[in-house]
Amino acid sequence: MVGVNKQLIDIGVNLMHRSFEGDRDEVVARAIEVGVSPLILTGTSERNSDTATRYAAKFPGQLFTTAGIHPHDARNCTGQTLDTLRRLATKPQVVAIGECGLDYNRDFSPRDIQRKWFEEQIQLACELEKPLFLHEREAHLDFVRILKPYLGKGNVKAVVHCFTGSAQELEVYLRLGLHIGITGWICDERRGRHLRELVKRIPLDRLMLETDAPFLTPRDLPVKPQDGRNEPMFLPHVAAAVASCLGATVEEVAEATTSTARSFFGLR
Repeated sequence: MVGVNKQLIDIGVNLMHRSFEGDRDEVVARAIEVGVSPLILTGTSERNSDTATRYAAKFPGQLFTTAGIHPHDARNCTGQTLDTLRRLATKPQVVAIGECGLDYNRDFSPRDIQRKWFEEQIQLACELEKPLFLHEREAHLDFVRILKPYLGKGNVKAVVHCFTGSAQELEVYLRLGLHIGITGWICDERRGRHLRELVKRIPLDRLMLETDAPFLTPRDLPVKPQDGRNEPMFLPHVAAAVASCLGATVEEVAEATTSTARSFFGLR
């Protein structure tokens, strides 16, 4: 495994996923051991966001979380949803609203419902002055159309998590002032080759790293986990891939992305 002499922050960990039920605390410990800390857990539904918030409270300063409704789960939103997210957002460990956005690839929720709850969460983030943790898949035009009017108002900031899009999409996101999250997708010689060029276009003060664990295990890990599960301890490998693309050292990438994440999420 790649060693890093600088701290790394994993901005996207689905730690409440069922695959972590048997060793969640150990996953956190392994991440800390290799310098990946703090972790930012991803909230994807009312229940998941609540569970993540409760779990993160057990690790002050080491775990933080987002609170939001993933577009897949938008169909389950009710009149109480925003009140739940608003309540969770008062907790010190909740540092962003999301994961929210649009997903036209799976369409697990009807598109009109996705759009409604995406905008509701943007408005909530504006109200609370919280950053947005965003998801977009095959929905770029509607995503930008809904988000754009809110950018530049107050202190609203947003990161497009797990970016895998095109050069044109990246250009639009950067022009809008968005931050970009890069995952182990960049390590995939089949699907991620284009990212190895695109990452060079992302200013370091807009670039953050994430595993999206347990998903997107880097395909080129020298020793792959037997169960195929990704976890935060592999983030240094992603950092090394990004460093290779940028012609920088892993320590330089770690220092820059950590500084960016701390500033973006307001971490002390």
